[in-house]
Amino acid sequence: MPAYHSKYNEAETPCLGNVAMLPIRTTVKGPAARIDEEDIIDETLYYFKANVFFKNYEIKGPADRLLIYLTLYTTDCIVKLQKSPSKSQALKDMYSLAIAQFALPGEAGFPLNAVYAKPSGAEVEKLRQYLTQCRQEIGQRLVEKVFGDSDKPSKWWTCFSRRKFMDKTLTPLGRQF
Repeated sequence: MPAYHSKYNEAETPCLGNVAMLPIRTTVKGPAARIDEEDIIDETLYYFKANVFFKNYEIKGPADRLLIYLTLYTTDCIVKLQKSPSKSQALKDMYSLAIAQFALPGEAGFPLNAVYAKPSGAEVEKLRQYLTQCRQEIGQRLVEKVFGDSDKPSKWWTCFSRRKFMDKTLTPLGRQF
């Protein structure tokens, strides 16, 4: 069974480096265009449980690079959510994780530099803002999925905390949550 790819690969969207800058459904301030329909974040969460089992992933377009990044980030979020004692604390934890310093493609701590192009000088800050906006939005939506109406995380989501998509993680070695 092949991995799931983004349906946005064929869309004409601007790229930062070689990562698609897709519009998202969000209330978070940032450079992404806003839409009111399904977006790449919905797609990431929908395909997460299936895609996380794959060790290899064939990239078919710039939206797949964003899907890979968001899937890796979702794994980091689930590890953090597993330790959250309540839904309100989980929202705070997701916000902290989203705005924490992180490596961009081309920088020393980035795990997939082989498949991502380093953004040019002017694109670096815009890519950082865009990924921060995506990280904040995915954190908010993931808390709603993992906690639902409960104040405890769902075991059907936290069971994926030990899985590593493509055997990679965005978290640098030695840095724990």
